[in-house]
This record gives sequence, structure tokens and C-alpha cells, in this order.
Amino acid sequence: MTVTIDRARIAELIAEESAKLDANTQGSKAMYARAITHLSGGVASSYQLRDPWPIYIEKGSGPEIWDVDGNKYYDFHNGFGSMVQGHAHPAIGRALAERYPQGTHFACPTEDDIVVADELARRWGLPKWRYTNSGSEATMDAIRIARAYTKRDTVLKIFGSYHGHHDTVMVSIGVPYDKIGDRNNLASLPYGAGIPQAVVDMTVPVPFNDIEAMETRVKALQAEGRLPACIIMEPAMMNLGVVLPEDGYLQAVRNLADKYGIVLIFDEVKTGLCIAAGGATEKFGVKPDMVTLAKALGGGLPTGAIGGSEEVMSVVEDGSVYQVGTYNGNPLAFAAARANLLEVLTPEAYEHLAALNDRIVGGCQAIVDKYDLPGYALGIGSKGCVTFSPEKITDYESFKANQDEDLSTLAWLWNMNRGIFMTPGREEEWTLSVTHTFEAVDAYIASFDSMAEALTR
Repeated sequence: MTVTIDRARIAELIAEESAKLDANTQGSKAMYARAITHLSGGVASSYQLRDPWPIYIEKGSGPEIWDVDGNKYYDFHNGFGSMVQGHAHPAIGRALAERYPQGTHFACPTEDDIVVADELARRWGLPKWRYTNSGSEATMDAIRIARAYTKRDTVLKIFGSYHGHHDTVMVSIGVPYDKIGDRNNLASLPYGAGIPQAVVDMTVPVPFNDIEAMETRVKALQAEGRLPACIIMEPAMMNLGVVLPEDGYLQAVRNLADKYGIVLIFDEVKTGLCIAAGGATEKFGVKPDMVTLAKALGGGLPTGAIGGSEEVMSVVEDGSVYQVGTYNGNPLAFAAARANLLEVLTPEAYEHLAALNDRIVGGCQAIVDKYDLPGYALGIGSKGCVTFSPEKITDYESFKANQDEDLSTLAWLWNMNRGIFMTPGREEEWTLSVTHTFEAVDAYIASFDSMAEALTR
């Protein structure tokens, strides 16, 4: 039976920890004052914002980073999951140093493009690949390819999933759940301003882990004469903490896509190389028609990739789809990607990540049990989280109904003030790196234990 945590106690601790973090980051405050003159909002991306100021980072090495105030942290943020290699990995640094004197950009193919494609094809079992410079570009191009292949326009996505910042997928991501209608007929809602309603209407959301709701919506779209071109989905949701697919769900989606001639796209920008050598495709044993990668692919450099079947990618090879980009396959980025795949993210590296994640998940769950907290710990590969919910989270609806936003806010502040750098926001997701040690993991567990003790004393 879980304890009832005093809400006033949570608010008190949030206020104390906020004041402590502000006092310890006065250098970031000064840099923010300088940044806002010409850098909009003082940051390069809206996801870097934080009230009252962002934390500006100076350097990183292995599993650690330092902010501009000199505060040292174990990095469990890892660049929104991009740095599963750890910071300044020597193998990637060596590859960059060797590439630089040979030239860093030609807008022409190089050998590393071929080597990376061969390795990705081996890992994912998809024969044809193209490159981009980000996850947003990868999902944008994958959807265009699927539309060209099927000659359809509508896109089906999971409500609550984020697939990048292009218009088609900036739909039905984060809103109050009671405003979006029946789960068999969820509303298409823009995520922020500047997204044309005509584009919003072509993207149709469905709940995760509910194949019946998905097929109900597909049948309704078929009756309207607009079967989807594609289903784009994270095989495990990664922006509600971590939400794993229920047994049989992904195979049921695969079967539904085959039944209606819909291209199945696994967006593995966040799962991908972070959870297995061949990503969620390997982990769950279900092969999509297309996969999108980015983040951890480039070892800290901006890269993205699209993998697909011979049939779907035929519209690229015959020139029907212009899949283009001046920096696609950039030599510097793909020297890093090659070293990352062949020298860093090896079978031994994934064994190490599994051992680390077993330890952190087990340690955090032991604390949940010790203090009877409303929540649970789970992880997969290098990813994991403590979900502050009395009920299991299976989709966006259960997340909105059960996730304790205040506890997540407190956990972020508590960790930051104890040398644990975390992804901002209430998801509380961690990404481990191959350079993390049991010492780093134990520091995370100790921080969580001290917070649980303070909450329940």
C-alpha cells in the first residue's frame, strides 16, 4: 500500500531546492542575461528553456559534465539521449581528428556513407538507407516516401508521441486529455502556433497499446476514402518517461498495417542505438517497413538516417521522391558515426549498459518499495525512469490521469542539487552511457533515496 505524501511537504521541498539551484547557478544567470540580447529566449532550442534561466554547460568528459559555474554532474541527460557513447569518447575523437585534415564537407558521397549503411542494414535487416541531419528531417522524409509509395496523404500517429518539429507531426502531442474526445476518435490538435489547420487535419492520432482503437480509426478513415499512407510510432514511447509496448501489441500493429496496405514506420530516434544494437526492431522482434534514426547515431554530431524495404525505398531510387539535403552524409559526421557503430557501440558495450540499467532500476525500485512511494522503476537498454504514478502507465491518457507532476519537478531539482544532471521536464527519463560506472549509478540511487526519506519523514 502506498503512502499518501503531504502536498504541502512537496511544495516546501520544491521551494527549498529551487532556491538552492538558483544560488548555485549564478554564472548561468549572468550568461542568460547576456544571451537574451540576440539569442531568442537565451537558447538555441525551446526545449533548452528553464525558468528562471537555463543551465549553461561548459564541457563534458565521459559520464560527467560541468556547467559554467563549475558545478560537476554525472550526466543522465546525455543530450536528450544522444550521448550514449559518453562525452569526448576517444575513438570518436580520433575519427574526427583523422577526418578533419582531409576535408569536412563536399556534398558528395564518401566511403564512410557506404560503411555506415552496410552496418545499419545488418543491424536492422532493412536493405536501403538514406541520410539526414536530424531526427525531425528523418521522420519528415520517411513520411514523404510513404506517401509517395502508397499515393495516400493521411498520417496515423500515436497520441502523445513526439516525432520532430515539422508540421505533419507537430500534432496531438501534449494537451489536457479531457479536451480531446473519445479514445476511438481522438482529436487532431496543433502543438503550438504556426501549423496550418489543413496539415493538422491530415494527421490522425490514436492511443498507444490499443490495437482495437487503432483499427476502429483505420476503418473509419477507410470509409471516408482516406486510408493512411503510414503509421508512424515509437515502438516504445520515450517522452512519457518510458512506456513499453504490451505483449503482442507491436505484432498486431504490423498485422494491421499489412491488412490495409499501410507503411509502418518505427521512429527509433530515441530508442534505436540506445536500447540495442538493432534498436527496438531487434529488441521486440517486429520489423517495420521503415525506420528513422538520429540522436545516438552520430556520437555527438548531427546525423539522421532512414532505413527501408526495397519496395518502399523504390520511390527514392526511381527519382519519384527527392530525398535531399546539402549536409546529408557529411564526412565529419559520418566518420563519427562509423567509429561509433564499429568501435564504441559493440556487443560488450550493450552488456555493460544492461548491467548498469539492471542496477539502477533495481535500486530505484527497492527505494519505491522501502518508502511505499506511489510509483515504479523500469528501463530498457540505456534508458529508464522512475514513474511517479500509482497505476501502470500504458498510454497518454493513463499518463495524464496518474503522473504526479509535482513529484517529478521535485525529483529533477533534487537530482540537480546533488550532482545528477537530468533531462528537464516531468518525464524524469535517464540515458546511461557506455562510460557510466556503478559508482555513477549508485550516486543516482543515493540521491533518490535521500529524496524519498525527506518526503516521508
